[in-house]
Amino acid sequence: MPVRAAKGDLLHDRYRIDRIIGQGGYGCIYLAEDTRLSGRFCAIKQVSYDASLPPKLLEESRDQFLKEATVLARLDHPNLPKVSDYFSIGEDDYLVMDYVPGDDLRTLVSKAVAEKRFLDEEDVLDWARQIGDALDYLHNQQPPIVHRDIKPSNLKLTPTGLVKLVDFGLVKLLAPGEVTITIMQGQGTAIYTPLEQYGGDSLHTDRRADIYAFGGTLYHLLTNQAPVNVRDRFLDPKSLPAPRALNPSISARVEEAVLWALQLHPDDRPADVRTFLKALTGESTNHLRAGLGGNGTKRAERMSDADWRLVAISAGLGFLSLLLTLLRNL
Repeated sequence: MPVRAAKGDLLHDRYRIDRIIGQGGYGCIYLAEDTRLSGRFCAIKQVSYDASLPPKLLEESRDQFLKEATVLARLDHPNLPKVSDYFSIGEDDYLVMDYVPGDDLRTLVSKAVAEKRFLDEEDVLDWARQIGDALDYLHNQQPPIVHRDIKPSNLKLTPTGLVKLVDFGLVKLLAPGEVTITIMQGQGTAIYTPLEQYGGDSLHTDRRADIYAFGGTLYHLLTNQAPVNVRDRFLDPKSLPAPRALNPSISARVEEAVLWALQLHPDDRPADVRTFLKALTGESTNHLRAGLGGNGTKRAERMSDADWRLVAISAGLGFLSLLLTLLRNL
């Protein structure tokens, strides 16, 4: 088990630990204050490695962490926390990123279940637009970045309505000709993980793995029920209930798109996030990577309609004013 930092500990002569805000078998996430920037709080992800790994594989894993941390630090997107620092202490590596306030989407689903209601489809679609925007951004980096652990608990809804993808624990760079190393042990959360992601890293894991997990996340948000584990689905292809069988208020279009994303074979899924979002929402995806966030897409569309109405009203009033002026001069 990794050694945990305690409240008040100072990491890297800079970050004072406040408390643990997330943890797993191979690391945890701390809330910490940046002592060089008074009042700034950040999230620090501790990455610990399996001590039983052969020395060469352990060295490759740590090299991979440093490579991926460097790439993550260059990312700049409103639906991703900004990575600001990374460092090592002893046998552990640490990634420093913005602290994101608010509830994660798993908490929102749990509240809906407790209140015997479903999350509103339009809210879920707005979150999907934001998540899709972030994934499209990651997938179009050079080399492309595959997150590989999309799930409700890794998505936080801020008080302003912005959804942020907060955990990069299983990120993978799709560098041509390279077999990369998972920087933390494990293969993602089983109920959201596609079949091709089991059994370790391989060149068979690509963007469509994120699309499967994205679809599984939306299935959970819309139905209050996690999707059936992919291994069980492989043994019994009919074991996954249709979303509308669990929540009849889901639109047929959304159900069809979610089930498309959850196809067992990657070739049977949408080829990219844009294709999936178009099927999911019925909208053009030209807004992607436009810097909109937190209801931004829907607000932008509403503003666009309002602008056209304002132009029409202004033009009408201008014409009426001109007509009255001409009549007075007759």
